[in-house]
Amino acid sequence: MRPALSALLWLLLPSAALAQEAKVTATKFENLPARLFYLDDTETVLYHDMAEGVVWISQDEGKKWDPAPGVPKGAALLAIEHPFDKRMAFILTKSTTHYRTDDGGKTWREWHVKAPPAFVANPLSFHSQKDKYDHILYLGVECDRDHMFGIGQSCTDVTYYTTDAFAHSDLLLKDTSRCQFAHSTKEFKHDAPLDMVYCVAFTREGRSLENSHLFQSKDFFKNDRMIVDFDVGEKNARGVVALGVSSKFAVAALKSPQTGEMTLYVTTDTKNWAQARFPHASNSALRENGYTVVESTTHSLGVDVLLHTNANIGNFFISNSNGTYFVESLKDTNRNDAGFVDFENIVGVEGVGLANVVANAREVEAGRAQKRIRSKITFDDGSSWADLVAPGCPPSDKSDDCALHLYSVTSPHNFGRIFSSTAPGFVMGVGSTGASLLQYDQCDTFLSTDAGVTWTRAREGAHKYEFGDKGALLVLVDDEQTSDVLHYSFDSGAKWSTATLPFAMRAKVLTTVPDSTSQQFLLIGALDRKHVTDGRRFVAMNIDFSGTRKRKCAADDMERWNARTIKGTECLMGHKQWYYRKKPQADCFVGDKFDDPEEHEEHCTCTDDDYECDYNYVRNEDKCVAMGPEPIPEGVCDPNGSNKYKGSSGWRLIPGNTCKVKEGTTPKDAKVDKDCSQAQLPEGSVSHQITDFPARIVQHAYFKNSKTILVRLEDNTVWQSLNEGFIWEKKKGKWLAFYMHPFSDDVAYLIGPGRELKHTTDTGRSWNDVSAPTDPNIFRVPVLAFHPKNADWIIWTGAKGCPGRDCHAVAHYSLDHGRSWHEVESYVRTCSWARDKDLKIDQQLILCESYRDKKGDQSTFIPSERPLQFIAGKRFYQDRTKIFDNIVGFTKFSEYLIVAQLPQGAHGLSLQVSLDGQNFATGLFPPNMRMENHAYTVLESTTDSVFLHLTMSNTPKFEWGNLMKSNSNGTYYSVSQEFVNRNGDGFVDFEKLIGLEGIAVVNVVANPKEAQVKGTKEFRTMITHNDGATWKPLTPPAKDSIGRDYACKDVSCALHIHGFTERYDPRATYSSPSVVGLMMAVGSVGEKLAPYVDSDTFLSRDGGFTWEEVHKDAHLWEFGDSGSVLVMANDEAPTDRVIYSLNEGLTWSEYVFVTNDKMRVKSIVTVTSDTSRKFVLFGHYARTPNHDVAVHLDFSQLTKKKCVLNLDSPTTDDFELWSPSEEREERCLFGRRVLYHRRIRDRNCFVGGQLQAPKFVENCVCSAVDFECEFNHVRNNAGECVLVEGAKPLPNEPTCRGGEKFWYERTPYRRIPHSSCEGGDRPDRGKAHPCPAPGNHSAFFWIFISFIIIAFTVFAAYYFYERSMYGPGAIRLPGDSRFDDAGALSTLASVPWFVLGLVGVAWSWIRSIQLPYAVERAFQSRRRGYRHVPVDEDAQVLRFEDED
Repeated sequence: MRPALSALLWLLLPSAALAQEAKVTATKFENLPARLFYLDDTETVLYHDMAEGVVWISQDEGKKWDPAPGVPKGAALLAIEHPFDKRMAFILTKSTTHYRTDDGGKTWREWHVKAPPAFVANPLSFHSQKDKYDHILYLGVECDRDHMFGIGQSCTDVTYYTTDAFAHSDLLLKDTSRCQFAHSTKEFKHDAPLDMVYCVAFTREGRSLENSHLFQSKDFFKNDRMIVDFDVGEKNARGVVALGVSSKFAVAALKSPQTGEMTLYVTTDTKNWAQARFPHASNSALRENGYTVVESTTHSLGVDVLLHTNANIGNFFISNSNGTYFVESLKDTNRNDAGFVDFENIVGVEGVGLANVVANAREVEAGRAQKRIRSKITFDDGSSWADLVAPGCPPSDKSDDCALHLYSVTSPHNFGRIFSSTAPGFVMGVGSTGASLLQYDQCDTFLSTDAGVTWTRAREGAHKYEFGDKGALLVLVDDEQTSDVLHYSFDSGAKWSTATLPFAMRAKVLTTVPDSTSQQFLLIGALDRKHVTDGRRFVAMNIDFSGTRKRKCAADDMERWNARTIKGTECLMGHKQWYYRKKPQADCFVGDKFDDPEEHEEHCTCTDDDYECDYNYVRNEDKCVAMGPEPIPEGVCDPNGSNKYKGSSGWRLIPGNTCKVKEGTTPKDAKVDKDCSQAQLPEGSVSHQITDFPARIVQHAYFKNSKTILVRLEDNTVWQSLNEGFIWEKKKGKWLAFYMHPFSDDVAYLIGPGRELKHTTDTGRSWNDVSAPTDPNIFRVPVLAFHPKNADWIIWTGAKGCPGRDCHAVAHYSLDHGRSWHEVESYVRTCSWARDKDLKIDQQLILCESYRDKKGDQSTFIPSERPLQFIAGKRFYQDRTKIFDNIVGFTKFSEYLIVAQLPQGAHGLSLQVSLDGQNFATGLFPPNMRMENHAYTVLESTTDSVFLHLTMSNTPKFEWGNLMKSNSNGTYYSVSQEFVNRNGDGFVDFEKLIGLEGIAVVNVVANPKEAQVKGTKEFRTMITHNDGATWKPLTPPAKDSIGRDYACKDVSCALHIHGFTERYDPRATYSSPSVVGLMMAVGSVGEKLAPYVDSDTFLSRDGGFTWEEVHKDAHLWEFGDSGSVLVMANDEAPTDRVIYSLNEGLTWSEYVFVTNDKMRVKSIVTVTSDTSRKFVLFGHYARTPNHDVAVHLDFSQLTKKKCVLNLDSPTTDDFELWSPSEEREERCLFGRRVLYHRRIRDRNCFVGGQLQAPKFVENCVCSAVDFECEFNHVRNNAGECVLVEGAKPLPNEPTCRGGEKFWYERTPYRRIPHSSCEGGDRPDRGKAHPCPAPGNHSAFFWIFISFIIIAFTVFAAYYFYERSMYGPGAIRLPGDSRFDDAGALSTLASVPWFVLGLVGVAWSWIRSIQLPYAVERAFQSRRRGYRHVPVDEDAQVLRFEDED
């Protein structure tokens, strides 16, 4: 069989080319190649048509093609070249007969092996030594039919070996998944025996993961057979899943049979294996298919780690010279499903590489956005990265307009390398300029002739490109559409000429010999239909430019090209690199095919650019900061010896860097003397580090999912720690506040006086200067509002004309992190993005509270005289619509948009609720609880209904009210619990447990009538386990913490705990997202709650069903490592110690952290997820109350044993399955039984990460606990739901849902919206009526359906919001009602969401105070962002500002 007749044609060149001509030889094929490759340093090309099973051979770079002689048509399954012997290649078939050439494809001979090839991309593995090229390993597959039924097959992989290129072959090993010679790359140099083979294989015990090992043999497993134990013992060397050799490194991947986590072991000599150590900051738990060993150099190993299961985004790490200690090189690298990473080194220029990152990684991980790709370049082998500089821009311009982004490895559009070849300094790519990479068909083709330092636009549009004649010839062909035009350049892209091809085609491949030294190119494409006459749709064109230039270049035609960095220096990796290449204007060809350009080097003197951060250090601007105590050899810091040791300076010479230290100077990586307090202590130890601050702390917050924490002091300085408070650094300047971005974990803003503004996009490692459009506002409203989908979209509410007669607030928006601003509206109270996580409306819509009359001093406005309008503006507020005329405020709550309106002519407020931002419904309350006479606080909920606190007593210091609960669409409200306590700021003693649905705790006022007379409120604590349907007291423990009985023993005794309104740090919640069911609280046992100083500390492990007293006196507490560490500090007086428990309160130990004074601890903090074993105490010494201190506590050395979770054998691991139903009469919560994993209490191990998601078991039969009172009904003393006096029940709804056969009349009961119970007793159903036929529903029915909320599920972002200080700004508490899904354990704790108050209709005003107001309030009211609005003296209108 032959391809269609080849045709020799002249390539039609333009007249400017004079007499120059290029030859084109075209050959048609039926299919595109599955593989197309040249044999190295030859003109031989192999074209594998897999569909036809044919391998075509060309001996002249594609001019003439013939099928591989001697290979039957249809037999070719795989075509594989020998990577070291350029004359040898193999064709594998589906059978046991295969073919080999050892003369460059001219002849092929068959060979046989006993098994067909395995189902892998390359079943062959080769030897790299020249005299061993004929040593080859072959991976086959053997299948046996099922013996029991005689059907089906059981297949295993088996490896064969040959020492004579398959003249003979023998069995090497069965049950293998990968075998490889120890000598398998030229760079992997060692003294292992030449016949050393590694195999990943199973033992005879079976094919389970725990029986998978790495075996090695020196005699092909004839007599020598050894399990590689990686120096950790054979028992711990199980679970090997992969083996690979990259450059000089051999890498083995082990998967834990228990936890599923991956461990990498590396060797450079085949003898000593070491575990790859990733830095603490990476949080890099490896997962199978979650790491990629990328193109590596001979001096460092590159590994990209997939850190997120729901997004193909990784972090790129580079190793030291032996491949064991890694440092983070680049965050948020772009990957694809196959594990390919957008990273490629530039050929021939050491240290230069291109990578792509995901600019909006956090939004992509949360499922809120598509990837926005940006390109980065490194000139120092990954030590630092910079943007690619767009054409015409100076390197100093960091704006988006001057950034270039290119398509890379994850989306290839050609065969071979993406960007470069051996042509010195030449780099090409398809991409775009701007904020991020555009779609491929919107991109252009770019060229760099200096290895990526500068770029030019070679051609408009996307093109395939190739380099020829060592860079002296560049060729382009259109890659967007069918074309018969070829573009080429002889002068390094300065001028481009065009030529007409003989056929119009859609280009698929443009290539040449691998070293780009030829003047011939191979272009393969799909023909235009009019040229398809014989069924052959594809054509391969050999384009030969060898006759287009008459003269070979002489020495005068060549120039010296020096590789240089973007900073202008010619030193790269410690030496100068230079090549000779053709001058652009020289009219000649270089020639010398297959001779690679010669590299020249000159060593340089070491500079700062030659060093990078050492292992366990991270870059913080121009410093390297330790991420924790430094590991040191045992005995170096002997307590009886020296208190100093020689430790890392934080820097290391970049691996492979050859710079020379200037004589008489100290190397930057020289060891330095360090105090032993900075060293890592031996196992079983606790350590601490104390930092004194010059002023009191007014704001602190962790970056979410990070170890970086910020602190702001009263003197307006900001301090930052990258290592959980171990080392602190003061940031330059004075700052009035910092804001954490609630939707992007890595982003934060520093707000300074005037228009000073900084932002970080990498958790504070670097800060970028931008300018605010105005000064920060003085009206106690949030300065910044954030968008849930686009991290760089922000709204700034500032002040203009202040102080002065026209002082007012004005809002601006930015779409680029504040680099440019656009005005929204003036005389506003606040503006925010309308888009919410669940309120999925127009993302460009902006909502504003805008004053109708826009003149005067806004700080003196009286609400009754200056009505607020609710304005919605589409297209970034260009198209404005007035929704309501007279409002008090608005908020967004999950999918709800809630507006407090003062209707025209009304005597009070109405609550307007919308599910789509356009249609609003009025919230309805029982007749004696109408909103016009009450203040109210909207509380969060995660259970398909809204909790709302309606104030019934607003007398200062004696406030209390009724807890109301809505139906599923938030419009009908019924009483859940009466007399619930609140304070003067509108905060309520109401908190939901994190991770357990339907459990909440409230404090009720036990003496509502006598409180004012007695001068104090008395509190009792109540708990619900069915989302507020019923409440009961907390069950007290039988004994106190020292084994004594409580004085109160009768049935009136209960446990009462102090609530949210009394906390100094509102983020110290009862529960934690990392350990389900665990609660801690300060309280007392009795008939009422004792004062705080007379209270003790209690703990519950079962969601509040049972309690135990764990310590006398009131304590602050914090959860660590998913509950494996509990830390407490005395909260009644200064102390010099903490107490901690490793068994959830069974036993406690003390640790003294200060000896010269005692410290008044104000708060204990840890990372937002409570999964770390490191904590920070904030407080002050008794002698210096105006200067706070931070104490870093490290419990990570107490044990190094990690807890084992074995889902296949749960009785053998360190965890237990637990359900709240074990502790109560009702076996179900919300109509279902759910099991949770928790660490067995007395196991001495650490968890090390978030626990497994809850295990759903079953839905339950409906019972009384699944029902609550319907609208206008309350429970009487007998627990029955009865109609409120003077109220009317809701009318019946004769509508049918979900194909039901009957509708039911209303009763005093309704099913709890979040319950999934099935069958059983249904007190919510009255008389049954048959449903009408489909289509007979009224219009009212369909209108009603449009208002139904399908699912109301909001997870732990509130908790993280609070833990991360999202609520507290310094200028205005920057609260935001954004939620991020964080798994089923993330059900959030409830707090006040939206507070409004009104007494009567008489409006008065409170003068706005100046900027320091929020500064003073920030540390005291950090639970949520509340804002004071002018109202009368007795009831300020408070609202939570939701900036979406």
